[in-house]
Amino acid sequence: MSDRGILSSLRYLFADFIGEDDDTPPFLPEGLPAPVMAVASDAIHFLIDYQGTSYAELYVHRLRRFVGKQGVDDAMLTDIARLMAVRMAYEDPIRIAQLKLAELNQTSGNPARPAVDVRKFRLEELIGALPAVISEYVLDALDWAGWSNKRVAIRFSTASRFGIRRLKIEAGLRRWRLFSMRYAKERVLVERWLHMIDRSLTKQPQAAPAIVHTATMIEGYGDVYRQGLADWNAIIDGLVKPTFDGVLALPDLGSAVTEARAAAMPDPRQAALKRKIAEIRARASVGSNAA
Repeated sequence: MSDRGILSSLRYLFADFIGEDDDTPPFLPEGLPAPVMAVASDAIHFLIDYQGTSYAELYVHRLRRFVGKQGVDDAMLTDIARLMAVRMAYEDPIRIAQLKLAELNQTSGNPARPAVDVRKFRLEELIGALPAVISEYVLDALDWAGWSNKRVAIRFSTASRFGIRRLKIEAGLRRWRLFSMRYAKERVLVERWLHMIDRSLTKQPQAAPAIVHTATMIEGYGDVYRQGLADWNAIIDGLVKPTFDGVLALPDLGSAVTEARAAAMPDPRQAALKRKIAEIRARASVGSNAA
């Protein structure tokens, strides 16, 4: 992640925390093509609901980097605009509480069937949503005890006043989200994804769409999230970055990424994916030697 990206994220973080948000949605980037405007506008309002105006401003700042950039057509910019909003609105317990309250509001506070939703998180996910000054010490203790990956069932309920009050408390932690360890990690991940798109536009423009769509690999929470993130890192570290660094000769990186993604299975060992990446690398090595 670049120093500029870190400074931008910190600026928007502190603006949100000290209450500088004025609830006025940020303007769309200048020069944004008309076909992308609706997607970007929806994303801005979505992220304001998720975190706040300053967070939506960070989204606009990131999107602006690709407006008018060589090799980025309307379709690719639309995908970047849409997928970046999804990646920035990662699913944590705070977000689930927000969504449950939104469902309640849609029924005027009197749902026909009060919902009790039980979700299973890893303990490290729950602790990671707290401010880093607290979570760092707790996670160290959990690692020492071997409990970081322990699964915990959390109830999100609108079936009682107590459940609704608890949801409001959990959703209220939104203000602290940007100071959490989880946010710091997600910030780096989003910036790395954008950086790989940038590098592809320079090194292999035809592979850029495939790299843009790797964002869909990382979603959800718990084991699904952990698996998707591990698979994404395996493909980026095993194929994409080595190609851009000139270490691996893959003239059709986009097809290689698509082939590797097809081999990804819900397997914590990543056996099939690792075999496929090794196979692709071996083919590239043979082709390079033959040339």
